Amino acid sequence: MIRQVSAVRVPSAEQIRAARITDFMHWLQRHHGRELTDYEHLWEWSTGEPGEFWDAIRRYLSVPLHGSWPAVLAQSQMPGAKWFPGAAVNYAEQVFAHATDARPAIIFGREDGSLREVSWRELEREVGALGAWLRASGVGPGDRVVAYLPNIPETVIAFLATASVGAVWSVCAPDMGSASVLDRFRQIEPKVLITADGYVNAGRRFDRTGVVVELLRELPTIKDVVWVSNIGAPQVDLGVPVAGWRGVVAGSGLVEPVQVPFEHPLWIVYSSGTTGLPKAIVHGHGGIMLEHSKLSALQNDLGPEDRFFWYSSTGWIMWNLQIAGLLIGTTICLFDGSPAGSDAAAPDLSTLWRFADRAGVTFFGAGAAFHASCLKAGLSPAQAANLSRIRAVGSTGSPLAPEVEQWIYRAIGPETWVAPMSGGTDFASAFVGSSVILPSYLGEMQCRCLGARVEAWNELGAPVVDEVGELVCTAPIPSMPLHFWNDAGDRRYAESYFDMFPGVWRHGDWIRLVPHKGAVGAVIYGRSDATINRHGIRMGTAELYRAVESLPEILDSLVVDLEYLGRESYMPLFVVLKDGHTLDAALIERITSQLRRQLSPRHVPNDTFGVPQIPRTLTGKKLELPIKKLLLGEPADKVLNRDAMANPDSLDWFLQFARQHHRRQGRGK
Repeated sequence: MIRQVSAVRVPSAEQIRAARITDFMHWLQRHHGRELTDYEHLWEWSTGEPGEFWDAIRRYLSVPLHGSWPAVLAQSQMPGAKWFPGAAVNYAEQVFAHATDARPAIIFGREDGSLREVSWRELEREVGALGAWLRASGVGPGDRVVAYLPNIPETVIAFLATASVGAVWSVCAPDMGSASVLDRFRQIEPKVLITADGYVNAGRRFDRTGVVVELLRELPTIKDVVWVSNIGAPQVDLGVPVAGWRGVVAGSGLVEPVQVPFEHPLWIVYSSGTTGLPKAIVHGHGGIMLEHSKLSALQNDLGPEDRFFWYSSTGWIMWNLQIAGLLIGTTICLFDGSPAGSDAAAPDLSTLWRFADRAGVTFFGAGAAFHASCLKAGLSPAQAANLSRIRAVGSTGSPLAPEVEQWIYRAIGPETWVAPMSGGTDFASAFVGSSVILPSYLGEMQCRCLGARVEAWNELGAPVVDEVGELVCTAPIPSMPLHFWNDAGDRRYAESYFDMFPGVWRHGDWIRLVPHKGAVGAVIYGRSDATINRHGIRMGTAELYRAVESLPEILDSLVVDLEYLGRESYMPLFVVLKDGHTLDAALIERITSQLRRQLSPRHVPNDTFGVPQIPRTLTGKKLELPIKKLLLGEPADKVLNRDAMANPDSLDWFLQFARQHHRRQGRGK
């Protein structure tokens, strides 16, 4: 049944006419004889005829593939799908096919307000020089080059140079501790390290030379280091040959992309690692080029005239997705530092919006938590910056609450295209997202992404519509992992995605598909393995957070349900209060009434506790499952890794609480 609800935004005829996806549908009609009149028909074709669709993407977006291939999708089983066998490709080749003097490749800003541009010619020259240095150092196809770098242009140059010679890239952000970095890099035995001496955040300089020394001590396969002087720290003896960045990129060399097989490894990214050894996820050149070009151009409606910004660290997959703008000639806008500015004593959440003004950003992206923080702070960014060039605001990382979406319309303008998406590091893209040609409905993502056969399944493996179910993908897409590094027989890979429904990708999120005229929207309810199953009624935690955090006194919250193996349910709620507020009986009653009214009496917590901080991953996700396991009695060192957290000090309160809870339950220390 089609939903009859009012859209919060309806695209204009001009927006629809000018959209890249509209041009793609016209192109399909001319070149394929396909008359696809709306988004849903296009989606059905894209997932029903994947070979034809992905070949059309290759040709429409000029993705350079060389050689010949007997089929686009030679094997369609999951895992093990085979795309474009026989084709040769290189990520860097597609990037520099767009080199131009008409616009910059990169605009880079720091938290102190400084701004600089990197031209396409400068980018190409420095990538060529570093690529030549890597080849001279014996780096070739398949070798691993790792980086310990912040979100600066040097990181983009290092990645593109690595890709150009066919080596495999992997990066960790410099705010990650040595143990967490070693958990990742030790798995893949790198040959070269490209590192910064430190980073700056909220006005503080963090010298990481000691961490670099420790990394090299534990990574004996590294034979060469490239040193980026980011904060001017004194260089120390590293025990291996060290080349200064400025000297390396001042050398001569052309970008000479090595043609590698379509499924040759491009990069290795990692799962969060908060509950165990991070999964080392390998993606291929060709699949990433196709998927990221499609997502950038057809879902995010980006083109050469756009300036694309997404606030991210190098340790989040959104960094990779921002760099993808270069694949279609879009200028990317990088920001390094705190989103609250350079004065920790006086946070200023208008910092990113002022950067967007100076950089001329047209597409502004950030995690949902950032947008929620702006709402909570009562921010009016238009008073601090000229935001008239921003036409789209992206969001991901967690569900975007309806009241936060409404704040974006008020803050940026009612015609703003709010473009949330949801996907994951696992396949380096989005399963559900947005399209500029579709109406927007409050609290929903607009559509399932082209080429992604996303469904909601119940526990019996049957598809459901307008009901909450497991998010599954029933057909392969090119950017799904090639494999995990050192995963014998792909055992861990299969367990991660295909254990519940063999042959079908289970993503681990709750989703509800909402039918509308012209497209099926989607609502994400959070991780299915952290779901509240209160007295037999399942509910995603996102719904509970939305209700609790709509109260003006509440900054943040976390909930876990300790119903497990027949134990009686015990559901504590943890809240972070705004300054000046106290968790007294009156506020607890307001929280209880809110949950009873908006959710159900079953979802009222047993107890509510005030906490200093909510534990979060480095990418800002709440650590629901690890905290649940901790409170169920599992040892802290088995379920939590402080080095993989954004705020490890937040654990201290929960460790003390867990000890007290276990004593009350009579379950140990």
